Amino acid sequence: MNRTAAPTRWLRCAAPRPEAVARLVCFPHAGGSASFFGGWAEGLPSYEVHAVCYPGRAARLAEPLPTDLPALAADVAEAMTPLLDRPLVLFGHSMGAVVAYETARLLQSRGTGAAVRHLYASGARAPHLARPDGEDTSTMDDDAIADALLALGGTDAELLADPDFRELVLPYVCGDFRMFDRYVHVAEPLLTCPVTAIAGDADPQVGAGHAAAWAAVTTGPFRHHTVPGDHFYLDARPPFGLVAPEVSRAD
Repeated sequence: MNRTAAPTRWLRCAAPRPEAVARLVCFPHAGGSASFFGGWAEGLPSYEVHAVCYPGRAARLAEPLPTDLPALAADVAEAMTPLLDRPLVLFGHSMGAVVAYETARLLQSRGTGAAVRHLYASGARAPHLARPDGEDTSTMDDDAIADALLALGGTDAELLADPDFRELVLPYVCGDFRMFDRYVHVAEPLLTCPVTAIAGDADPQVGAGHAAAWAAVTTGPFRHHTVPGDHFYLDARPPFGLVAPEVSRAD
């Protein structure tokens, strides 16, 4: 059946495409929002592109911030139920890669009809690796966390640099970082879908070995790509050529 999913507060789809062979669901980074992927539908015309809307920001500013990453993934997985009539591909950047990974495991546990066909982990250490030294946000105040994001760059970092926006943005930026620090990886179950890790060659937090370690989370095929750029390489060069549809309705 060829249906277009009804919008939910969890997912934004700027360009519904009933004819698309697959759906791509994009997960923003810590402190990020669905608008980060605003231009991806145009760049990936073979997909129907959805972006995850985390609570506590943008249109969901009045809602409580998420505090538990696996619980957040469970909410996203439930919201994706209307999308399961077509193959799903997940793309997550930075913290979003780990949220996407946990979401993929939940969907896989429901059975092959709901399984994710490919997971793209961008700008992220593998989930079983510790965060970088000195990045324990439990010992950092809000300004120190903001400075850490500013050092990485990205659109939301520009908002943090603006005093008029800082008060609005800072709570959810710090909330995401602290939620990510509380995350504890559980090794099982392994994914069975292909996993592709992508990282910038000048990323100060994610080296080639950190990205390559994503191979341990799946029994399926694994690929690792190093691309030009820093942690937010995809601002200037979205990896559209790497995120190509590899599924069909017959799969």
